[in-house]
Amino acid sequence: MKTLVTHFALVLGERQFRKNIRSLLKVLAFMALVILLYSVLFHVVMDRVEDRQFTWITGFYWTLTVMSTLGFGDITFNSDVGRLFSVLVLVSGIILLLIVLPFTFIRFFYAPWLEAQVRIRAPRVLPEDVHKPVILCSWDSIAPDLVSRLEDHGIPCVVLEEDPERAARMKEEGIRVVAGEVDSRTTYENLRAWDARMVVANRDDVTNTNIALTVREVAPKVPLAAIASHQDSVDILELAGATHVIPLRQRLGEQLANRVNAGHAQTHVVGTFENLVIAEFPVLNTPLVGKTVRSTRLREILGVSIVAVWEQARLVPAHPTTILTELSLPVVVGTTQQMQELDELLYIYDTNYNPVLVVGGGTVGTAAARSLRRRGIQVHLIERDPALKDSLEGVADRLFLGDAANRELLEEAGLEEAPAVLLTTNDDGMNIYLAVYCRRLRPDLRIVSRITHERNMESIQRAGADLALSYASLGVQTLQSMVLGEELVILGEGVELHREPVPSCLEGKTLAESRIGAETGLAVVAVREKDQLITNPGASQVLRKGAQLLMIGSAEQLHAFHEAMG
Repeated sequence: MKTLVTHFALVLGERQFRKNIRSLLKVLAFMALVILLYSVLFHVVMDRVEDRQFTWITGFYWTLTVMSTLGFGDITFNSDVGRLFSVLVLVSGIILLLIVLPFTFIRFFYAPWLEAQVRIRAPRVLPEDVHKPVILCSWDSIAPDLVSRLEDHGIPCVVLEEDPERAARMKEEGIRVVAGEVDSRTTYENLRAWDARMVVANRDDVTNTNIALTVREVAPKVPLAAIASHQDSVDILELAGATHVIPLRQRLGEQLANRVNAGHAQTHVVGTFENLVIAEFPVLNTPLVGKTVRSTRLREILGVSIVAVWEQARLVPAHPTTILTELSLPVVVGTTQQMQELDELLYIYDTNYNPVLVVGGGTVGTAAARSLRRRGIQVHLIERDPALKDSLEGVADRLFLGDAANRELLEEAGLEEAPAVLLTTNDDGMNIYLAVYCRRLRPDLRIVSRITHERNMESIQRAGADLALSYASLGVQTLQSMVLGEELVILGEGVELHREPVPSCLEGKTLAESRIGAETGLAVVAVREKDQLITNPGASQVLRKGAQLLMIGSAEQLHAFHEAMG
């Protein structure tokens, strides 16, 4: 009873609910007046038309029985006037009692009551048994995957949601959530922000600034990572108290630019782990085209190993018999010195100094263009919106305004000679269409694309893109590396560097006997034994107890590894 009374008091305390109650009372008052009017008219018709006398209670009783369509028949009119009056009362009763009243009750009382009950169930305080959580200030495109991965590492996550109704539904879906205002000190006190492992401000720049200032009042020393939509907001967020500011769209553009082959053939470093360097390089126009991984002899000559190969935006394990095609992009691991030697070997090949074509002049496109120009690579930029002409001044060597689906515009922008094209529009459908179109016009062209929704990954692969990256996956991997204190390695969409202890079932076996690559598709790039990191492990490498495997692959392949190895 106490809980019911408390809930009722909270519901009545809501302004909108009180307003709805007033509306419901107005409808009930109107219906009471109609019933009273019909009761009076009942007596008028009975007295003056039919010369019969009834009490006022009988008039009220007759009105209700007729309006509610019960119609007992014990009191009836004999005249046509009385019968017409009965029809009027009956029809109006059907409308008011059977249609208007139920709808009004549901609309202004029952539905708001249910919604209020849902909001009341929304958690307002972080449970006491949750320690050192990662606090996410929004359930955006990054949050679901990030929460799943961190929970797999035993790190609890909690989402801050302003809408209590949505928070209650998220709770029912199994998401750890707390309802509260993002700019309220009380909210972060309820979240025990001072005990958080990290606070992630993943809303718009203005709101993130407010979050940073509020969190700093409650938890001056807790790590706070803020996602910046615009480069100009980075300094402001740092001044507001953010420990890490992540301009994700700019980084996405830079990551896309790093995958472009232009000028001399060379390696592109995508990540490091201690003294282990992970890089990619194109084989187009090099003597490696048509060779198998074994026949390249890179391991014998330089000490680097080809561990995987990108083929049409898919990363496949590199077997000794894997053949490198013109569009292959091998992933190699080795030391910094070995990568420099590989660059010297590749330097004389693929000297295409023609401008790279960038499609899309948004934040990602401009970041990619600037990154390419810093490397001394010419850029031609295509933008459909003429209103952006002034803001794009100086971003690229040449700016072309118009639709990139126009063949004449593409040819004018230099598609026939370009070493690569970057598709950076925020419309996945357009990027898929342009990938198909550009691949048809230039079968040997390197196509790197941005995608917004992970569900379109297979479509962009079928369209012919050589590599694709998304905003969400970049954000997840960046934040995960910060939380875990690991070095960031961005390989491609859905592909990561995984660190796993050697399963007990593989202890004492060689790498060849483990069949990790054959059964799961993961590529083992290094083995850590105590304080020693063994790079480029051979097939005869023994997997010892307590060692750690460094493997490249997708989340699905890692799941297959867990399933296969128990």
